[in-house]
Amino acid sequence: MEEETSPSPLQLQPEHHKKEVIRLERESVIPILKPKLIMTLANLIEHSNDRAEFLKLSKRIEYTIRAWYLLQFEDLMQLYALFDPVHGAQKLQQQNLSEDEIDLLEQNFLTYLFQVMEKSNFKIATDDEIEVALSGQYLLNLPITVDDSKLDKKLLKKYFQDHPQEDLPDFSDKYVIFRRGIGIDQTSDYFFMEKVDMIIGRFWSYLLRITRLNKIFSRKPGGKHKRDPKKDDEIIPDADQEDLFVERKRLENMELSVGKLLSKTTIQEPTFDRIIVVYRRSSPKGKTERGIFVKHFKNIPMADLEIVLPEKKNPGLTPMDWVKFLISAVVGLVALVSSIETPNADLFVMFAVISGVIGYIAKTYFTFQANMAAYQNLITQSMYDKQLDSGKGTLLHLCDDVIQQEVKEVIISFFILMEQGKATRQDLDRWCEELIKEEFGESCNFDVDDAVQKLEKLGIVARDSVGRFYCVGLKRANEIIGTTTEELVLKFKHGSAT
Repeated sequence: MEEETSPSPLQLQPEHHKKEVIRLERESVIPILKPKLIMTLANLIEHSNDRAEFLKLSKRIEYTIRAWYLLQFEDLMQLYALFDPVHGAQKLQQQNLSEDEIDLLEQNFLTYLFQVMEKSNFKIATDDEIEVALSGQYLLNLPITVDDSKLDKKLLKKYFQDHPQEDLPDFSDKYVIFRRGIGIDQTSDYFFMEKVDMIIGRFWSYLLRITRLNKIFSRKPGGKHKRDPKKDDEIIPDADQEDLFVERKRLENMELSVGKLLSKTTIQEPTFDRIIVVYRRSSPKGKTERGIFVKHFKNIPMADLEIVLPEKKNPGLTPMDWVKFLISAVVGLVALVSSIETPNADLFVMFAVISGVIGYIAKTYFTFQANMAAYQNLITQSMYDKQLDSGKGTLLHLCDDVIQQEVKEVIISFFILMEQGKATRQDLDRWCEELIKEEFGESCNFDVDDAVQKLEKLGIVARDSVGRFYCVGLKRANEIIGTTTEELVLKFKHGSAT
């Protein structure tokens, strides 16, 4: 009996042999704007006095949680100022620190950064998830690789040695890819060159079969990760009814005809809603590189994940392509000479071999040219459209993300306890998810543990003798938290305006 393994949140699901489906696990992110969330919950409260107390409590919860994180975020930003790739070197020089002290500070920065990532519900992409993501092709069809010689291999390796984690990808010593959220990208175009390339490829495969040359060309370049059918079969029992299933619609799985060749085609690919890449460049000779790059991307198609990789090599024809060119030329020349010297030459075989060789060369040339044009467009788009921010801007965005998410979790949990009374951890988790689904039409994997921990820290939720959670009344909750500094500032501003 095979050992059971825990399911990955991102998996290929076996369907019809020409249909490709990816199973996506629900995320912990609450995809609702905070003002809409608070007002919707307030409107569900019957009495106006309770409604006013709830709105006041919501503000006090946000102000308090923001204050909790203020010092941690300030430490994070001050540390990053020393490792900013633009001005960090100058500030480090001003501090007059030793190498050991700088090493300690950069590890402290990574510790704060990874904590913020976790609180903001970003997860490190594992090898299995990346393999599933890259098992298909979307708009990028070139084998993109990273130039390892241009990346530092000490910074992240040291961090993960001190903070070991499971399922780290093979490249985690050089760079880390964080992912969060799932979306869908659709592209409608004629894809004329891609379709022509596919027709040539299918014709080439047919000629290889009838001339029995397919054994020579059976090996394929490993530019993309290939899915394992056995892994697909193991995924079926682990499917969750709440999970999202997204179909990949690719040209490779479509039937092509003359009509479809000249008409628009829509392809579809699931996306990572947010991607953050962390890395450091390797140090040039005679100089120590201390800058840490933090780049933030949005709506990256899973199959085109390579566009966010750092320090990419310029794509070109692979060594296997050149080998195939050479074999094709030799086979074509030998077949042609042999056919001419044979008295009873089989013209059909000779024509088929030569056509196959020419077809393969044409296929490789047109494929490379079309893919290079697509690659340049994608890289340009990723720089201008899909890159949200980098460095300090990304960190500020993350800090606000953490606060917004924590506030929403705490408010929803308190509202459920206020309405339902006492609840076990499991009941509270289920009721929160049901509320989000019923009132807002959204699904998420609610993080109840973090929410009740904050509520207990605030002093407005406690546990009874059997471990069930219960909350105090609204008025009492506002008294326990007390008047916040922000409220005093607002009162002062209002008084001055009056």
